[in-house]
Amino acid sequence: MPYATAADGAALYYEVHGAGGPPLLLLSGQSNDHGWWDPVRADFAATFTTLVWDYRGTGRSDRPDTDSYSTPGFARDALAVLDHAGVQRAHVYGTSMGGRVAQWLAADHPSRVDRLVLGCTSPGAPHGVERGPEVRRALVQPDARAAREALLDLMYTPSYTAGHPGPFHTLGDPSMPGHARRRHLRASAGHDAWEALPRITAPTLVVHGTDDRFNPTANAPLLAGRVPGATLRLIPGARHAYFEEFAHEATPLVLGFLRDGEAVLPPGA
Repeated sequence: MPYATAADGAALYYEVHGAGGPPLLLLSGQSNDHGWWDPVRADFAATFTTLVWDYRGTGRSDRPDTDSYSTPGFARDALAVLDHAGVQRAHVYGTSMGGRVAQWLAADHPSRVDRLVLGCTSPGAPHGVERGPEVRRALVQPDARAAREALLDLMYTPSYTAGHPGPFHTLGDPSMPGHARRRHLRASAGHDAWEALPRITAPTLVVHGTDDRFNPTANAPLLAGRVPGATLRLIPGARHAYFEEFAHEATPLVLGFLRDGEAVLPPGA
């Protein structure tokens, strides 16, 4: 069970899986540990050496109650993981808040990022498109069960949840203490990489579901237009967890881009 050490001494848990191919760092969403990638990680590990890790505040990593939670800070933590694993340069695939972290990693440390995939993410306020007030209200309602159902509906289509009883890996780490959950929320909400995005030099693919209300789809063309030379691909009918529910389309798309630089959606997508 390897642990990297962050600049402030926090212990960061990570795992390495794969058959010895080029390294691929996978970055999870807000308030989630490395289990976010469990449904699709094996598909990437068949080609790449995948690294997944627990953000500070989640999983087996330390959970300091300090002002050390931010998307640039998570990017520095990611560097500590790469350093400890002996990886000098990696492909990076970040989804949701992980895509926000990936933006900083690629902009501030270009020599460490080979190819970059930004999934269901945003440049952040004030230039990004925020979720609607009805979505925010649904997620903070006092009935915890109703709030969970609202989150499920934002992540997946009703037909998917009807046929897949779970477990679902995108609903947050239930073991997180309250202070860490609040700090993750503030870190993601405080993200603003607009001025940094033009510094990204890695070949970049932006992927988003057309029906994403959790992180509105309108953010995808904003990112693709801001990152030099970026390619944009939309997954028809997909909501926020496109990478899981629509893995049959999204995974081959991302694999093709990472292997060959070709971002081709399967026929019928």
